[in-house]
Amino acid sequence: MAERSYFDWNATAPLRPEARAALEAALALGGNPSSVHAEGRAARHAVEIAREQVAALVGAQPGDVVFTSSGTEANMAALTPAIEVDGEKRPRSRLLISAIEHASVRSGGRFPPEAIEEMPVDADGRLDLAALERALSRQAPAVVSVMLANNETGVLQPVAEAAAIVHAAGGLFHVDAVQAAGRIGCDMAALGADVLTLSAHKIGGPKGAGALIRRGDHIHFPSPLIRGGGQERGLRAGTENVPGIVAFGAAAAAARRNGGSEVSHMLALRTRLEAGLREILPSAVIFGQKAERLPNTTLFAAPGMKAETAVIAFDLAGIAISAGAACSSGKVQPSHVLAAMKVPPELRGAVRVSLGWETTEADIERFQNAWRKLATTLSKGERGIAA
Repeated sequence: MAERSYFDWNATAPLRPEARAALEAALALGGNPSSVHAEGRAARHAVEIAREQVAALVGAQPGDVVFTSSGTEANMAALTPAIEVDGEKRPRSRLLISAIEHASVRSGGRFPPEAIEEMPVDADGRLDLAALERALSRQAPAVVSVMLANNETGVLQPVAEAAAIVHAAGGLFHVDAVQAAGRIGCDMAALGADVLTLSAHKIGGPKGAGALIRRGDHIHFPSPLIRGGGQERGLRAGTENVPGIVAFGAAAAAARRNGGSEVSHMLALRTRLEAGLREILPSAVIFGQKAERLPNTTLFAAPGMKAETAVIAFDLAGIAISAGAACSSGKVQPSHVLAAMKVPPELRGAVRVSLGWETTEADIERFQNAWRKLATTLSKGERGIAA
């Protein structure tokens, strides 16, 4: 098979060697972590080490980490009107979200559709803080959910500023940090997050593991999403996915240990990739370029380019990219993110290029060669229209 280059790290990252080794070792643990015998205690010990590793990645306490099956499940569990803070049992009547959130947040968790209100973003894809403040002044209390980094554009959101506004209005603040963890700092205290969610496979862990993390035990979920046994301190029933959790922990530890060098590596390669995009086709548009972004993410479009055609063309050239988010069962759909940014319809056929710690200079060169061929076709189309 011809050599390929993988540029879809925001959809899922390859398994880190540390996570693979931890996964294989955990598969040999035969005990149920809820059992009191030696085999059960060994499994429980492995889970608790992973809990410490995941907590350390975001500056949380291990006892505040609840393991789930995914980031989507963690978001679903977090977004509930019944969430309690300091024993306050009054239900929170509204959910405020940004207009660029992931589908798992846009669905509203356990809030009814009529209780969900979207906050606008500016042309760079950043949350409109003034709109958020106005919305919170109309009615309280509310749960507010804002992603730390957008999964399509990579644009970082002003979460610390948003947190201050939310808390001043007596609200509770949830941060979806699925795309950001391991790529930028994600300290819960600095972010002002009351609740934060993660996904293992975005940081080089296995698919099928996520985490719901509280700022402290004064935040309580009285109505767990999954009920049954008393696993995860009664907050998420069901026998824990021990191999997945253990590998998640190993990936979190590796991301924390290698974060600085990985970020520098990704940023340097992204800079080269984007320079090549514009040099080869000056009419190409990189979205969110003026805003602070993840070091690994580029969302771009060009006049006359269709996302599905571009994805196929790159794939045939040995390049794996995506058309926006990978959360629509393989369907290429118009981007709600670009619509919220008021991007003209003719430029909404955008594709996302996301790289990672294993991306090489050779991968960038392969991408640019494929882009040069596609851009030549697009340029001919532009000349035809001009004629």
